[in-house]
Amino acid sequence: MRLAAALALLAASAAPAFASGTIRVAIVEQARLVEVRGGAIEVTENGRCERCGARLTRLDLVRAVPNGIGVDIDGVRAQAFRLTSDRPLRINGREYPAPLELVRNGDGIAVVNELPLEEYLPGVLRAEMGEKFPKEALRAQAIIARTYAANQRVVSAGKLYHILASTAHQVYSGRVPPNSPLWDAVRETAGQVLLWEGEVFAAFYHSESGGYTEDPRTVFTANNIPGLKPVVCPFSVGSPHYLWNLDLRLADIGEALRRGGVDVGEVRRIAVAERTSSLRAVTVAVAGTRGHVHLRGNDFRRMLGYETFKSTLFAVAIDGELARFAGRGYGHGAGLCQWGAKGMADRGYTARQILEFYYPGTTWGALNGGLGGRPEPPNFR
Repeated sequence: MRLAAALALLAASAAPAFASGTIRVAIVEQARLVEVRGGAIEVTENGRCERCGARLTRLDLVRAVPNGIGVDIDGVRAQAFRLTSDRPLRINGREYPAPLELVRNGDGIAVVNELPLEEYLPGVLRAEMGEKFPKEALRAQAIIARTYAANQRVVSAGKLYHILASTAHQVYSGRVPPNSPLWDAVRETAGQVLLWEGEVFAAFYHSESGGYTEDPRTVFTANNIPGLKPVVCPFSVGSPHYLWNLDLRLADIGEALRRGGVDVGEVRRIAVAERTSSLRAVTVAVAGTRGHVHLRGNDFRRMLGYETFKSTLFAVAIDGELARFAGRGYGHGAGLCQWGAKGMADRGYTARQILEFYYPGTTWGALNGGLGGRPEPPNFR
């Protein structure tokens, strides 16, 4: 084993297992009914409570509904409830490590899983990549998932939760069996993060670049978006999302736009009016019987559905009552391409080389032991 690799492995194994604090993950954001199953679930009230003398303990099923400004479980109402158990808690077909908090959020209930950041990451890796991806790709994913989560924890400090378990932030599958190789990817990179100008940042990533990544400033409108340089990505050719075709009825596109607040009547023409340097659509021109509009490419994709319309790297032709789209890639295109990372790992690239390729201009750091995202100098090579 080379000296540098041995030192990196030693530093990773010596890092504290949970040196990065905890994170609050919303696995449900606004539910009208929440059912949590498990064994011997202990329920305690957080905040102001009505009928607090009625203790709810050792339940196998917890059913909660919004009531007034609080949450109601079996006639006991509180601002929030905390569910703990020695066994995993099951909701919507998935298991999560205790505790879960049920908190009133808007018109519904948020279900928040609070756990150590390092224990959260295997559930992200399972949802975002899965056990079949090569080791170095999983290690790279662990580092950027940790970086993204640490940044979210900073920008959402003081809020009900730090991060959503969805494609709006990072998908999270909950409990991962202890023998899964995903735990190895997390442990071997414990505490490691990427830094932009000395701070953790929103380390965006996506499924498939289609051959070119994108500057995140052209995709996202939030402040402090890092100016990552786009790169040519030849490593994902042959992935299931590299090329795609989609035929949509013009009537269905018009209806989708109306639901999104844009009414041009019956759609007649669609064209890409402006593209980025990676050829993604900046502006899409849509003309109909009631007028025409110019939409941001990402808004056009959002209105048609992220799962249906895979990326803004596309061309379009009108054929009668159909719009025929031919595209490449899956996702927004910023940061790491997951299928590209797999291709690089299959060719022998290390996690560090993968990340240096997709995040040029970043540096390396390690989280401290607190709840914040401010990094300490790295103790690995």
